[in-house]
Amino acid sequence: MNIILFTSRRGQARNIEISPLPVSLTVLAGLILLCAISAWTGSRFDGDELNYVADWQGDIRRHQAELRTVRETTQANLDALALRVGQIQAQMLRLNALGERLVSKADLDGEEFDFDSLPASGGPHDRAELSPTVLDDFIATLDLLDASLDDRVHKLSVLETMLMDRSLRERLMPSGRPIGKGWLSSKFGMRADPFTGKQEHHKGLDFAGKEGADVLATGDGVVTWSGRRSGYGNLVEINHGNGYVTRYGHNKSNTVEVGQAVKKGQQIALIGSTGRSTGPHVHFEVLHNGRQVNPAKFIGR
Repeated sequence: MNIILFTSRRGQARNIEISPLPVSLTVLAGLILLCAISAWTGSRFDGDELNYVADWQGDIRRHQAELRTVRETTQANLDALALRVGQIQAQMLRLNALGERLVSKADLDGEEFDFDSLPASGGPHDRAELSPTVLDDFIATLDLLDASLDDRVHKLSVLETMLMDRSLRERLMPSGRPIGKGWLSSKFGMRADPFTGKQEHHKGLDFAGKEGADVLATGDGVVTWSGRRSGYGNLVEINHGNGYVTRYGHNKSNTVEVGQAVKKGQQIALIGSTGRSTGPHVHFEVLHNGRQVNPAKFIGR
C-alpha cells in the first residue's frame, strides 16, 4: 500500500509505502477490542438490573409479611374487643335487672327510671357520609354502649340518692310502738284525769307493759334529755330532726345519756311508774315544731 503526503511548507509530495499485513492485523485487533468492551459493558448492565429486581422482590416480600402481621394483630385485637363488648352487654343486662327491681321495690315512677329504653340522643352530622364498614359499625356499637352505661350509672346514682333519702327520712321519722310487748292503755286527747277525774287534755299515748321491759326509740336521733322532769318522772327526749321530737316518760330507769345518738328500735329505758303514774307504762309523746301531735298516726307506719 502506497500513501502520498503533501506538505504545505514546500509543496513537495512524500510517498510512504505500508505493508498490507500489519494494517490488517491492526484493524483486526481494534475490532476485537471494541467487541470485548461492548460485551463487558453489556454484561455489567444486565447484572445490575437483575440485582435491582431481586432487591425489589425482597422488599415486596418483607412488606407482605408486615401486612400479614398487622392483619393478624388487628384481627386478634378485634376479637378481644368483641369479647369485651359481649361482657359489657351482659353486665348491662344485670344492671337493668337490678334497676328494675329497685324501682319496683321503691314504688317509683317506672317511666322516669326506664332501664329498658336506650338514652335519647341526636344532633347534626358534620362529617361527610362514609360507606359503612365493619370498623365503623364496631365503633358505633362501642359509642352506643358507652352512652348506655353513662345513662345507667346516672339513673342508678339518682335512684340510690332517692332511696337513701327515703331510708333516712323513714329512720328519722318516728314510727312504730315504743315498747316490744304491751297494750295501749290511754289515747291522745280529752280524757278523765286518773287522779282528779276531771276532763283534761292528754298530750300523748300510754302503753302499759311489764315493769322492767324495754322502752324503744321510735326513730333515729340524738338524746336531748335523760333525767327526771316534773309529772313525767324519768324522761327520755329524742330529737329526730325536721322539727320532730319524741318523749318517753315514767321510766323505771333511763339507759341513754344526753348527746348520745340512738337508732330506731334501740333500748333507751326500762318500763316503770315514776312521776305522776298509776302503774307501769310508757307515756309516749310526739312533738312537731314544739307542739304535741297525736302519736297514733305514727304508730302504724
